[in-house]
Amino acid sequence: MFDRLREDIAAIRERDPAARSAWEVVTCYPGLHAIVLHRFANACWRAQWRWLGRFVSQMARFLTGIEIHPGATLGRRVFIDHGMGVVIGETAEIGDDCTIYQGVTLGGTSLARGAKRHPTLERGVIVGAGAKVLGGFTVGAEAKIGSNAVVVKPVPAGGTAVGNPARIVMPAVVSKPAKDEAKREGFCAYGITPNADDPVSLAIHGLIDHASTQTQRVDEIVAALERLGARVEAMHSIDGAALVDLKRLCSSMDGKVTAEQEAR
Repeated sequence: MFDRLREDIAAIRERDPAARSAWEVVTCYPGLHAIVLHRFANACWRAQWRWLGRFVSQMARFLTGIEIHPGATLGRRVFIDHGMGVVIGETAEIGDDCTIYQGVTLGGTSLARGAKRHPTLERGVIVGAGAKVLGGFTVGAEAKIGSNAVVVKPVPAGGTAVGNPARIVMPAVVSKPAKDEAKREGFCAYGITPNADDPVSLAIHGLIDHASTQTQRVDEIVAALERLGARVEAMHSIDGAALVDLKRLCSSMDGKVTAEQEAR
């Protein structure tokens, strides 16, 4: 029991630079309190003392703001940072070295009793603040879930999921477990990783850039036609965008062509 507690304290001090001492972690970190109380509640649950397990879980929820069902399975060195509003369902399984931030829900989408309704987080998963992971699927080892993402399908090992519904935006590459400073540098708080932009957002920005380029090209074409002698008149709409009067342009060009034919 005390070995597990020492592990938990060391993990918190490693992942949270605000933790200045072991005594501060023991007395002031609700995530640690919730996990310690959950171990007692889970032991009661497995011993078929179901009401007592639920009662301990409710007391932990009242004291910490973190709701962990006594039937949930938590691995070693799990860190629930801040923790307020975290909800972990009955059949959820959380692997070793996972990090969960405030407002996270590991929820179920099935009403079948006895079925696997809640997600499984494998080793080293990071779940950002406000994320919702809903369903009985698996989030692979070292995966990252961005803040406020809504995940409803499996995430491959090493992948990063962002958006609603969540999309995988980074290739699934599992990094080898590191130690000391290398491990500290590899940790991504709140699941934020470099170049992890939402692909839908990237597509929208690409369309905006394309539209801007097209407008510039139209302006260049109109200027070239005017240099060739075609008369182009532009009107301005309320929003200031230039509208080319194609009818006048066609009439001007047709008249020029007719004059050239008569001259011949």
